[in-house]
Amino acid sequence: MRLRRGFTVFLKFAFPLVFIIGSTAVYYLYEPHGSIGLVFHRRAWIQREILPLSPLAGCFKPERISPLYNVSDAVYGRKRFEVQAGVPMRMGMDCYELAGIVSFAEGERKTEEQYIPPEERAQFHTYWRVDLAPLGEKQEYMLKSFFATQDLPRSRLILWSNGDLSNYSVVQKYLELFPGSFTLQIVDIPELAKDTAMENHHLLNLEDKKAWVDGDLVRLLVIWAYGGAWIDMDMLLTRDLSPLLEHEFVTQWDCYDKIYQPFNGALMHFYKHSPYLCEAFHLMAHSTPPRSPSTDWGSVLYHRLWRRLLNESIPPFKILPFCFSDPLVCRLDNRAPEPFEPDRIDGKWTGRPGEGLEEGGALDRALGKIFAVHLHNRWDKAFPEGGWVDRLLLRRHEEEMERKVRINGEL
Repeated sequence: MRLRRGFTVFLKFAFPLVFIIGSTAVYYLYEPHGSIGLVFHRRAWIQREILPLSPLAGCFKPERISPLYNVSDAVYGRKRFEVQAGVPMRMGMDCYELAGIVSFAEGERKTEEQYIPPEERAQFHTYWRVDLAPLGEKQEYMLKSFFATQDLPRSRLILWSNGDLSNYSVVQKYLELFPGSFTLQIVDIPELAKDTAMENHHLLNLEDKKAWVDGDLVRLLVIWAYGGAWIDMDMLLTRDLSPLLEHEFVTQWDCYDKIYQPFNGALMHFYKHSPYLCEAFHLMAHSTPPRSPSTDWGSVLYHRLWRRLLNESIPPFKILPFCFSDPLVCRLDNRAPEPFEPDRIDGKWTGRPGEGLEEGGALDRALGKIFAVHLHNRWDKAFPEGGWVDRLLLRRHEEEMERKVRINGEL
């Protein structure tokens, strides 16, 4: 009996000890991979919506291409920069280094002295649903990052909404400071949908409490009607987007393999009346209604369209690597630090504690190569004072804004 009790006690402590030692050995000998969290998709939905390849609508046929769209240049023309990698780039700083290559040489792109009318500049769009939340300081971060980083004599930002934003002090400030580079528009979905497959469609009035379905629809309709780049309001721009604008693109969701929704439209660019968008509207109009809330008219739609383009031998739109606009979603050893927590000295970016997050350090250099930081709608969180977002982005945006305002006052 005593022997049996002793053996039981031994097993009670031995098993946890063996597990801990084994787990530690596996950690040091092997490198685990995989993203955090599980996503479940109904097999019936996959069989019905994802796997079948219905025919395209023929938007790329010469007789159907808008005279406003130059297919030879947009789809088949030679480009200055390559923005696709062909691999996920999960290792080290590979993605950030590729982003750094997509850049004009110093002094190559000087601001022209000749005035460019606002409607002829590169158009940028963003959207805020005023009925969900007021537009305040946290939303201003994106506006400020735009005016601090973009080539304003060549750029115009259009802030779209489903209501009047002109009375907000935040908005009034930028309308006064940059009248040629900033304007407001109220979304008229039926008007924007004219001459698309979604015109007079019964799904045009869909909404959800997260503004996912209707936001994805507005995103595509606005770019169809006006052309240009889309920037979600939960973005902080880090440098000029101009080098990207020779391509029509969406972005990679993250560096992992989301097999059914690998793309993101938080940052995207298409030309006015792009046949890619024409085909997207056809797919929306002839598919089952989107789930609410969901990315059925966003990430899922882009993937479904991309596969159909390949199936009919049409060069698809480009896919920007994850870190170009979303450096927070990759491996623990190469993603940007958590923006809503105080800085931790872990040496992750340089291997030498205390240097990775400093001005001029590895993170600072990486932010200077990529184009944006996507914050994923975490409006309820605040940036810690003195954290890397505050030091390396927000304060610099403020300083650059003041510099541009002074220059405008001297002209």
